[in-house]
Formats: sequence, C-alpha cells, structure tokens
Amino acid sequence: MAGHRQSKKRRHITWAVTGAAVVAGAGIAAQTSMAATTWPAQKTFTGRAFDTCTAPSLSAMKAWHTGFYGAAAVYVGGKNRGCAQPNLTASWVKSVSSLGWKLIPIYVGAQPPCQSGSSPEKLTSSTAASLGAKDAVDAVAKASALGMKAGSPIYLDMEAYDITDKACNDAVLTYVRAFDKGLRAKTYRSGYYGFSSSSAKAVATAKDRTDLPGNLWYALWDNTTTADWPWGAGQYTPHSRAHQYMVNSKETHGGVTLTVDRDAWDAPVAVTG
Repeated sequence: MAGHRQSKKRRHITWAVTGAAVVAGAGIAAQTSMAATTWPAQKTFTGRAFDTCTAPSLSAMKAWHTGFYGAAAVYVGGKNRGCAQPNLTASWVKSVSSLGWKLIPIYVGAQPPCQSGSSPEKLTSSTAASLGAKDAVDAVAKASALGMKAGSPIYLDMEAYDITDKACNDAVLTYVRAFDKGLRAKTYRSGYYGFSSSSAKAVATAKDRTDLPGNLWYALWDNTTTADWPWGAGQYTPHSRAHQYMVNSKETHGGVTLTVDRDAWDAPVAVTG
C-alpha cells in the first residue's frame, strides 16, 4: 500500500524454518561496478523477521526474543521516514544484537515524481543522480552511527508508483543506481524494498542491470511463505531475497503485544559485532 513505509512499517516472517545466521558472499555477485576492494564478509540471516514503524523498546525486544523471530528491520534514516525513533540508538543496537537479534537497516529515501501523495523528499529527472549519491552518503552515516559496520546492507525503501510512466521510471532507476554506487563506495551492500507489482518489478525486470541492488525485498501480500518469487529463478540467488507477505499483524510474544509486518527472510543483515 502506497505510503505504508512512510507511516507504519512492515516486515515480519513466518517461515517454518528456525532462523540461522551464516556468512556468505551472496549479493555481491548480483551487483555490477564493484570496486576492486576487500569486502567484509556478508552476514546472512535465513528465517523469520519482523518490522514495525518505530523500533520497539529494549524491554519489548527482550520479551519478543522467544525464538519465533530472529531478525528485526529498523528505519535508520531518510527524509521520508515516517516515525520518530526514540529507541533506535547505538546502545540499543548493541544491546539487541547481544541478545541474538539480527538487524535489517532500511532507509526511506527520495520517492518518485509520479507517486501519489506528498513526500518531504521527491526526486526528479534532473536531480535523481545527485540526490541518489547524496542520500547514499547520509544512509551510510546513519547506519554507521548506529554501529552497523561496513559490509552491512542498507535497503532503500521505494514505495509504489506507476512504472508505465517511462520518464518517472527512468528517473527512479537513475536515483537507485546512484544510491547503490554510493553505498558500495563505502563498502556497504545495496538492498531494495519495493512492491512486486511496481517498484520491485521495475528493478527486477530492468534490462540494464548496471548498478542495480544486489538484494531484493519484495512486497507481495499473499499471506504465504511458499515459493512465489515472481521473476526469473536465477535472479537474486543465493541468499539475496526477502518476501514481505503480511502487514499489520497484531501479535503477542513474551507477554508484549506489537503490530508488525511479516517477512520470509533469506538475505544480508547488518554487521554489528
């Protein structure tokens, strides 16, 4: 739903698999224009994840650490980030990481010029490249300040828009490429959140793959975690996909109730250790 990322965030997963963190090189191979530099090992999480607009309190994270979820997505920055983040500090990141949580950094950057609704920051055809580069610098600074180190992914949040509007779509892809190049210049991995019918589809089906995100998190709200990848089987493999399949799920774990979104996760997470 358009604007969902800016107001009430979403990610949560119900895979029947127990979450496990592994080290892998996935995602890098899918990215082009990689600098010839030594990259930190990727940290991959496979299992259940959730997100909610405002990062929960430390006490809530302790209560929710029951083994059902293993990862949580947090909104690290962006002018279109819709919620205050009183809990999201470097101390919080360190504390929840020590509990065993894996973290998924999200950055709500500039939104498309043809997108309905008003956003504090919108890109245009003329500003797309410079704005993408500028937002990448800010995203890395925000993640780094929270203790999310080089080698971490940052998932750029792009809400739904009319991808049949060629000028608009071209501007979005220009912005995304500039953002991704900026991340990789700082040895942060590129990720992208979008809708399977629009913003994610634009990236997944683009003929020119240069500088597009190496990890794709797609929203397809079918309330299932079965294999419903909408595009080519060889795309975004291995360990480079995440599926948001349910939103606004009110749940209680450890006596604490939160409304979250669900994702089936098999992709990079932040390096915090």
